[in-house]
Amino acid sequence: MTLTMSIPALLFPAISLTMLAYNARYLAIAGLVRQLYNEHVASPSPNIVLQIKNLRKRLWLIRNMQAIAILSFLTSVITMFLLYVEHNNLANLIFGISLLCLMISLILSFIEVQISTKALAIRLDSIQKNE
Repeated sequence: MTLTMSIPALLFPAISLTMLAYNARYLAIAGLVRQLYNEHVASPSPNIVLQIKNLRKRLWLIRNMQAIAILSFLTSVITMFLLYVEHNNLANLIFGISLLCLMISLILSFIEVQISTKALAIRLDSIQKNE
């Protein structure tokens, strides 16, 4: 397969949209952390502590999802530069790294979604206990 400038350029909108989604997740969790902090100060509970542990994992995942997505974006730009200066073999290698980074970022995103589902289950359990 011949790598052309348009192929790595196709990743630009995909990575940009992915970064927007990751940022939205981060902002939602930041708001939840602030809310849980206020709830914990008002009335400490083991349930809130479990939620906070869960949020720490999710924040770690989101930070790494974003970092790896940025690395994917950067390697796509490097690929385009290498194609421009006609270093095609190196461009192919770097583009492969870019795709690998994007896949890793998406896998981390999948894991974060699974953890967020557990967080909702914790919240629902606390609601049921209060009924």
